[in-house]
Amino acid sequence: MGGGFTGLWAALLAAEENPKRDVVLVEATRVGEGASGRNGGFADPSLTHGISNGLHHFPDEMESLVELGHRNFAELIATLDRHGIDARYESSGKLEVATAPHWVGPLREHFDDLEHFGERATWLDRDAVRAELDSPTYSAGIWHRSGGGVLDPARLCWGLRSAVLRLGVRVFEGTRIGELRRAGAAIELRAPLGRLRAPKVLLATNVFRSPLRRMRRAVIPVWDYALVTEPLSPARMGALGWKRRQGVGDSGNQFHYYRLTDDDRILWGGYDAIYHYGSGMGSEFEQRPETFAVLARNFFETFPQLEGLRFTHGWGGSIATTTRFCMDAGSALGGRVAWAIGYTGLGVAASRFGARVALDLLDHPDSPHLRLSLVRRRPIPWPPEPLRYLAVQLTRHELARADRNGGRRGAWLRLLDRLGLGFDS
Repeated sequence: MGGGFTGLWAALLAAEENPKRDVVLVEATRVGEGASGRNGGFADPSLTHGISNGLHHFPDEMESLVELGHRNFAELIATLDRHGIDARYESSGKLEVATAPHWVGPLREHFDDLEHFGERATWLDRDAVRAELDSPTYSAGIWHRSGGGVLDPARLCWGLRSAVLRLGVRVFEGTRIGELRRAGAAIELRAPLGRLRAPKVLLATNVFRSPLRRMRRAVIPVWDYALVTEPLSPARMGALGWKRRQGVGDSGNQFHYYRLTDDDRILWGGYDAIYHYGSGMGSEFEQRPETFAVLARNFFETFPQLEGLRFTHGWGGSIATTTRFCMDAGSALGGRVAWAIGYTGLGVAASRFGARVALDLLDHPDSPHLRLSLVRRRPIPWPPEPLRYLAVQLTRHELARADRNGGRRGAWLRLLDRLGLGFDS
């Protein structure tokens, strides 16, 4: 149930594992309509939203989680090749940059963590990072060569859809499930125009409302926005450098992420993270002119040599955010229903692992994946309203204040750190 990355990967893995199995995928709108088809397109091997976040929550398992992340990523790339999925993947690695002197120290600590876990990374001083991509805002950087690459997420969704159809999976788009309940030995899903009964159900609803109450407080929708420029001319590309075409993320609490598309546009997103009271969802939130104005201003501060470049596209989408910034998985109704949700903006690759975990919860109770703390321990649930809204707004305010104050975190952010709650823009 759900036609984003998790649902598509689950359908493909289930059909490949047992070709005789009858697999049905139901999606409320269109495959890839949610976060899966409109994210930034960063394909990162990490299962824990980065090594630093993983060390904070799962320090005793990080060796295994890093290895599992790279294995999952290699299998993802092999699947693209095996099924002929043209997701425009570029194995470019990732460039992580410090945009102020006070972020150089934390970035260096991150580099040390990468080296400790055997990641292929190169430390770049100010001149070296500007030789990779020229911005007057850069103070230092890391070229994380084993940090995956970039791709077109919508093309990945469409390619997975075609692949599962070829494997015999039945796909029903425009089918909104209103209720899920026991029906004897089966689980019944009710839609306005019909009912579906299955012995096992995998919920891949992510931030959209789940029929299971215990899933609803695991994630909240945080709205993220992106702009895309017109194609860059060879002269403008030359002014940037960027010959290795890495995806880029900067190191502020309110951070930007950006990459080149296959036709040399720049996708530029992040910074603002907007939460609407009551976990508000809806197409009315997909456009936010005030955020687009902030993004455009910050873009030209980062790349003044591109002054006059036009933005041709802009959109928003909701990120399913857990309090620990990475996946939540579990099961219900006697093990006949399982789920994996909440990748917090870094789910292009982690969603494949989430699908594998959810299938293991349904079919393989002895799987070593299910012994991981990442799977066994659920994140702290979000509080109910109005506490939820107040906590998110206070955190956003304090993150912005920390960025203005040289990265110094106030009492509220230090409390969240002690509680193990990850918050970021």
